[in-house]
Amino acid sequence: MLEILKAILYGIVEGITEWLPISSTGHLILLKELLPLSVTDEFWTMFEVVIQLGAICAVIFLFFHKLNPFSPQKTALEKRKTWDLWGHVVVAVIPAGVLGVLLDDWLDAHLYNYITVAITLILYGVAFLFLERNRRSQPSIRRTSEISWSVAVYIGLFQCLSMIPGTSRSGATILGAMLLGLSRSAAAEFSFFLAIPTMVGASFLKILKFVKEGVGMTGQEAAILIVGCLVAFVVSLIAIRSLMNYVKRHSFAAFGVYRIALGLVVLLYFLFARPSTTLNPS
Repeated sequence: MLEILKAILYGIVEGITEWLPISSTGHLILLKELLPLSVTDEFWTMFEVVIQLGAICAVIFLFFHKLNPFSPQKTALEKRKTWDLWGHVVVAVIPAGVLGVLLDDWLDAHLYNYITVAITLILYGVAFLFLERNRRSQPSIRRTSEISWSVAVYIGLFQCLSMIPGTSRSGATILGAMLLGLSRSAAAEFSFFLAIPTMVGASFLKILKFVKEGVGMTGQEAAILIVGCLVAFVVSLIAIRSLMNYVKRHSFAAFGVYRIALGLVVLLYFLFARPSTTLNPS
């Protein structure tokens, strides 16, 4: 029962942090340190990625009409625009998809550590503050339908930065999109759409590696995964709606401050509170 309660907490954290530009990985690492799950290392490596599927389902649920090119409620022109949107998403996903397959093992072995997470949290926090402070011109792209093919590719390249732990997938894509002229709401929305193929692909890759390792999954671990995904789905529904309403009236500066503070907490904790802890959490 205790492990299920922990899974609920993990789902809550994932559901909130996956969509805010504050790094779900950084938060899950802290949570694992403070409230670890009684699971194998192999299951944890898979769980921390696959739990994102619950969050992804929330995007599909909330934007189903906009993302559905087969909707009978849409005109022929609207269906064509929907297919065009999916084309832009696919183009933007390709860079991270290719690099993810090629570098997944290397990234896990060399960059998945507390120092990397702390540094990227702080650096991107500073980047958000700098961007918001110096953002004087009006955005040239206010809707996702206005995104050109070239801009989609560039946003996809920015998403590759999120392969570095602690960066935040949404943080990298939103920051890049805003630098390319997107409004805050358009940047956030396109970031949500990119998450669908990106995280489905990443989850499939982790599940495949887990199966190949032949470790197997206990009944308790299966329950933890299911509960975590379900909670992440419900919490994501609230988080996505809240973020979209927030960015209509506020900047991302508060998230920049939060990232810097969290990065310092992670760094100080593992350097001083746990100086004997190995830097590699796995």
